[in-house]
Amino acid sequence: MSGSVALTTTAAPVTGPGTVVLVGVTSAIVRALAAEFAQRGHDLIVAARDVEETNAIASDLDVRYGVRVVAKTFEAEAFASHAAFVDECVRDAGGALDGVVVGFGFMEEQSVAQTKFDAAKRTIDVNVAAVMSVCERFAAHFAPARRGFIAGISSVAGDRGRQSNYIYGATKAAMSAYLQGLRNRLQPERVHVVTIKPGFVDTKGTWGLPLPAALVATPERAARDIYRAIAAKKDVVYVPWFWRYIMLLVCAIPEWQFKKMKM
Repeated sequence: MSGSVALTTTAAPVTGPGTVVLVGVTSAIVRALAAEFAQRGHDLIVAARDVEETNAIASDLDVRYGVRVVAKTFEAEAFASHAAFVDECVRDAGGALDGVVVGFGFMEEQSVAQTKFDAAKRTIDVNVAAVMSVCERFAAHFAPARRGFIAGISSVAGDRGRQSNYIYGATKAAMSAYLQGLRNRLQPERVHVVTIKPGFVDTKGTWGLPLPAALVATPERAARDIYRAIAAKKDVVYVPWFWRYIMLLVCAIPEWQFKKMKM
């Protein structure tokens, strides 16, 4: 069972904008995205593995924006708990669930993942299997209602396999393909599925890397781009936008040449 901490005592249905669920809120991008929804009046359900940090984020959002916030514990690898977690989210939204952002993930160093299969398997379990588990359960709620959105945060790393992170990249490629199929399935039900592909964002995952400053976005900028993509019902969005063209160039390199490159 997932644990939860409600920051308000009422469970009455919300008025105005509906409730948005953000899974993986301890991620800098997802936390900034929660603020984007909150400042527009959406009530929130925020969830992550770290109970203490999730509660702190929920309290901050509640104080800053005056919206109803419910904090929950979510364990990506605790597959048996996912059905109850989604049911709780639907119940706590009081019949006004607008959408879900699936933003949790796991990345191990390539050198570790390629030599220790447990690390590779965990990457697959969190980035692929858990994403499918959660999204299918939310889809089962949204489809009969013929409304709602599912936003999945994938990565540009999934666009082409590179020696520097091909195990992580493979899981993000699988996630992107999964979301594409889910989008195709749910389109007749008027449920919007958007695939988010961030490039370099200033988070713990990029800290200390020798990256060109022009290619690194702040979490706040990434969150604004993601919010706009969801609001505009985009199918696939690169964050920031120029990564679409960077990856087009990367994917255009012939394989005979690409396999000799160090990327």
